[in-house]
Amino acid sequence: MAWDPTEHALARHWPPEMWGGVTVVLAASGGLDSTSLVRAMAAIQDGGPGRLIVAHYNHRLRGDESNEDQRFVETLSRRLGLTCIVESNDEGETGRRGSDGLEAAARAARYRFLQEAAARVGARYVATAHTADDQAETILHRVLRGTGIAGLSGMARVRPLGPASLIRPLLGFRREELAAYLERLGQPYRVDPSNRDLQFTRNRIRHELLPQLAKDFNPTVVDALLRLGTLAGEVQQVVARWVEQLYVQAVREGAADELRIDPRALASSEPYLVRELLIFVWRERGWPEQAMGYRQWDCLAEMLRGVRTTEACAETPRKQVFPGGVVAEVRHAELCLSRPVTQRGLASLGRNQTD
Repeated sequence: MAWDPTEHALARHWPPEMWGGVTVVLAASGGLDSTSLVRAMAAIQDGGPGRLIVAHYNHRLRGDESNEDQRFVETLSRRLGLTCIVESNDEGETGRRGSDGLEAAARAARYRFLQEAAARVGARYVATAHTADDQAETILHRVLRGTGIAGLSGMARVRPLGPASLIRPLLGFRREELAAYLERLGQPYRVDPSNRDLQFTRNRIRHELLPQLAKDFNPTVVDALLRLGTLAGEVQQVVARWVEQLYVQAVREGAADELRIDPRALASSEPYLVRELLIFVWRERGWPEQAMGYRQWDCLAEMLRGVRTTEACAETPRKQVFPGGVVAEVRHAELCLSRPVTQRGLASLGRNQTD
């Protein structure tokens, strides 16, 4: 059977020969985007030894409707001949309805489930259905909250997720393209009314802010945001190479799982690169990032400057505890970073799962 144009486009974005020999977990909520992902991936699968496995997390936030979503995904998977893994949140709704905190907790639970599902079936990839529209909303959301160059690049197309790699093969597709694709197939999908709940910041950006910007300022604002993300990503790749060189020059292992940073190796580095080096160190160690904002990173950079600047030493604390229990201490003309054993078990709770 001939492929649909959307399926051809997906095959160009993520050729089946790259994943046809391995197991891929497809995250599916039953909505427009993920139903498009499941249908298109099943259509272009090249018959290799790899498997497509659908994974659905039932948050139980909408009672019977949530259960209907689950049944829809199970039925679709069965019709396509795909295995379906399901997990439910048996605690039900645990936060105030409409709370961004609840949304973040649900997202974290979903990623945990996907990581565990991938480990269980030995998947090489976990594919999610984030679209170009999601990318534009993410970039704008980060601008509103405050972000750096890395944040402006939006969601990464590929990133680690436990032993697997999380990949977003639909980032090049607009939501309207996917709606037209499912209409051509005659394929229904589920509609979650909470996606229009304006108590959620993300929904206000999608349904109010972006339409207003398109109407009053720039009708192609989504394309403009996507270009900004692409350019920021290219800049960040250059920065990352510089940071890796600085890491080799300035960072070394100390005693008792401690890291030592030599400020002399950073003497000619711009403040931005020093902060990026500290962020890189944090991620390398798997330390919690979510509560680390510009103020915390700048404070750490000040501590580094204080090691080599007599004037700053008097004004900068020589020891400080940062979010997640990471201890920074100026000692022996170096900045020493460590995390007590009692804090390490909490690492996964603080990691940023917004992508």
